[in-house]
This record gives sequence, C-alpha cells and structure tokens, in this order.
Amino acid sequence: MLEIILDFFAKYSSAEIVIIVFIFGGWLFLFYLLFFASLHLLAEYKSDKWKKDWKYVLLAIDIPPLNVQTPKAVEQFFSHIYSVLETPSIGTKYRRGFEPYKFSLEIISIEGYIQFLIRTLDKYQDVVEAAIYAQYPDSDITEVEDYTESAPEKFPNEEYDMWGADFNLTEHYAFPIRMYSEFEHNISKDTVLKDPIGTFLESFSRIGSGEQMWYQIIIEPAEGAAWKKECIKKIKELIGEDVKHKPGMFSWVFDNPITKEIGKSFEEMGAQMTGGIRAEDTGSKSSDDGSPNQLQYLTPGQKKLVEAMEDKIGKIGFKTKIRAIYLATKVSFKPSNGVNSLIGAINQFNIPTSNSLAPNYVTSAEYFNATERAEHRKRQLMKAFRKRKTSTGKKADVLNIEELATIWHFPMSHVATPNVQSATLKTSEPPSGLPMEFVNLPVEEIVENESAKKKRYQTDSGDTAYGDDMNFG
Repeated sequence: MLEIILDFFAKYSSAEIVIIVFIFGGWLFLFYLLFFASLHLLAEYKSDKWKKDWKYVLLAIDIPPLNVQTPKAVEQFFSHIYSVLETPSIGTKYRRGFEPYKFSLEIISIEGYIQFLIRTLDKYQDVVEAAIYAQYPDSDITEVEDYTESAPEKFPNEEYDMWGADFNLTEHYAFPIRMYSEFEHNISKDTVLKDPIGTFLESFSRIGSGEQMWYQIIIEPAEGAAWKKECIKKIKELIGEDVKHKPGMFSWVFDNPITKEIGKSFEEMGAQMTGGIRAEDTGSKSSDDGSPNQLQYLTPGQKKLVEAMEDKIGKIGFKTKIRAIYLATKVSFKPSNGVNSLIGAINQFNIPTSNSLAPNYVTSAEYFNATERAEHRKRQLMKAFRKRKTSTGKKADVLNIEELATIWHFPMSHVATPNVQSATLKTSEPPSGLPMEFVNLPVEEIVENESAKKKRYQTDSGDTAYGDDMNFG
C-alpha cells in the first residue's frame, strides 16, 4: 500500500493531483461548504429583515425598602418569562426569518445612585411587568430612556475613558457556580440569608462624580433538550462512563478501511524516516454495552459535585452573556474605585472545585500593538453593550434559573445600601368600575330625627323651640 501511494505522488504533478482528487470526491466537500454557507447567509438575511421593526423598552424596577422576598422570588420571575421560548421550524428560519427573544437584566450606578433595569421587546412588556408584580405587588415599574445613548461610541475619546469586560465560566457550563442557598447560615435561631447582592451593590455605591458603572446580563431561553444532553455527557465523563458520540455527516470519509490503511501507511513512513516504532494495532474495540461507571470510587467531594450537576439540569436554563463597563470622564477615571470591587463581588459566586466567573474579553492588551488593540476592544464592548449583543467575545454560557437569581436579584430589606432606588408606599383610588350606592334622605326627615332627640319648648310669642336648656328673657 505504501509503494502505491509513493508511486501516485511521484507520477503526477501537484496540479494534476488536485484535479484528480477533485474529480474523485473532492467536489462533494466543496459543494457541502458552499451549500451550508449559502443557508447561513440566507438565514442571516431573513433574520435581519424580520427583526428590523422590533422596538425595545427599558423598564426601571423600584422595589419597596421593606422587601422580605428572597432570591427565590426572582427565580420564579425567570420561570415566568421563559414562556417566550420559540423553537423555529425550517420554514420559519429560512422563509419568515427567526431571531431568539432576549432580555437584558441590568444594574447601573450613575455617580453612586443605583437602579435596577430590564430591557425587553415592547410586545413582551406586559409579560415582564406581570412577572414582577406577581412577586413584588408594591413595586414601581417605569419606562425610562436608554442611559447608554449619552455615552460615547468611539474610543479613544477626548472627554471619556472606559474599562469593560465580558464574564464567562472558566469550565463547561455543566459545572454549577455557587447558589444563593449556599449563602444561608443559621448561627442564630432563624436561618438568615447573607445576601450576596449586598457586596455587589456596595461596589457600585463607591463611585463618585463623573463616574458610571454598568452591569448587564443578557439572557435567552435555552431549549431544554440540547443543553441538558451536553451536561449529561459531562456527568458521564466525570463518573467514568463511556459516552457514545454521534457520527457526523462525513465521518465515513475518515472511518473506513481505505483511509485507515492510508493512515497506517503514513505512520509506517514516519517511523522509517525517524527511526521510531509504529504503534501496533491491537484490534481491540470498545464494547457497545459501555464500561461500568466508577461512581463508587469517587471521593465525597466528587460525589457532591455530581449531585450539584444533576440538580442544575433539573431546572430551566437560559443562554447567558454577562458584561460590565466602567465609564468616566478622564478627570475622574479611577477604575480601582469600582472595577476591583466588582470583580471581587463576582468572585463570591465562584467554586474552585466546580466553576467560576472570570473576566474574559477585557479592554486591555500587553503585546502586539497593545494600545490599538485595547481601543478596538473598547469600541467593540461599548457597541455590544448598547446593542445588547451576545455575539461579541466568547460564546454565551448556560445558567439555570437558580444561578441567575443568585447573580441578579433585588436586595432584601436588611441589605444596607442607601443609594438603591426603591418604591415608596402608595395608595390607589378605587377601581373605576366599582359599583357605588348613594342614599338620599329627605331634609325634613333628617331635621325631624335630629329634633326628636331634644326637648320641645313653647316660647312667649307662641313659637316652638328645641334644646336642652333654654334661656328666656
């Protein structure tokens, strides 16, 4: 076999070899690339055409200061808005156009004053408001202008400077981060939640005049079957169970007797040239039944991790993109005021033996035109933040609703953060359609009833008078 291959390459020129390969199957690979590239471009065109008329609203959420709701209420909020999930068909994707619906959960600090915000499509404004009011009946929801519109788009800028970063999971999303339930402690008589959002908001309250901090979590409902299958694969790998991989469309090109024989020939050629020894084919094949898992041999920590991974896939998941920006005038630009505190606050959600959130696409560079690359990243991150884009930077992770409620929820009443905007207690007028009953009594009857309660007197002039004590004279 080796001699045949060597004779083939010696007999024909490079151009002739390319032509021969193209004729005998190479055109199939080229057709495959062109076909799927065309489908991708068609889907992008239809998507842009379909969503060009979309309108978004930005809602400011103010929660009463006496908030006793735990992050569990926000977890229910995420379950509510998951209802917008749409699974596209082929006709929807390539004929009408399709773009997944996204929500942007935001916390901003403008010179130390903190506000919770949610950005959504206008047609889903009622869905968001209903989900909030269901958990926080006394909250205030107000539509506001987009605060990012006043920020500069291009950098370097004469007046402003910025720091920005995407935060991504350091491991596969199958491994969970620290949940809010793990912040509970029961040193006292009652179980108390050491609210992690308190540390987070404290970092936002530290900035001063001319400074702004923006925190953004873009979420998109994730189809349950796809992401949970990936998590199950990771669980099986962790417990030592064989994972059967689905063969690809062109796996037959490399997994057949001819290509295997060619591969052996190249191995033998390399062994002869380097003087090494070619690995012998033992002919062993993996069992179709799969090897038994090693769960019984796992350490207690590994077993606990497997349980946490299984708990994660037991809840709804969202594709998640986390982004933060620190923006300030050049006179006031001090990233240490907020950035270090923000990263430290996010670190409290990390579990070294499971998963962590870490800055990934950061507006800094240290080599190869570092200044130009840093300014380019600033422009990219500012544009991505304003457009609420998930395509910039690393691929979005998947977090379940408990993880999302851990990293974004409204502070409880015992969290001492004075600059968080909160709703005031309010009273409302009776509903306009409430039935009302009016009773009209005759004036004479009212006077008669009042007069009956008093003594009756006859005056010297013959008039009648009423009273308890009458002075005559």
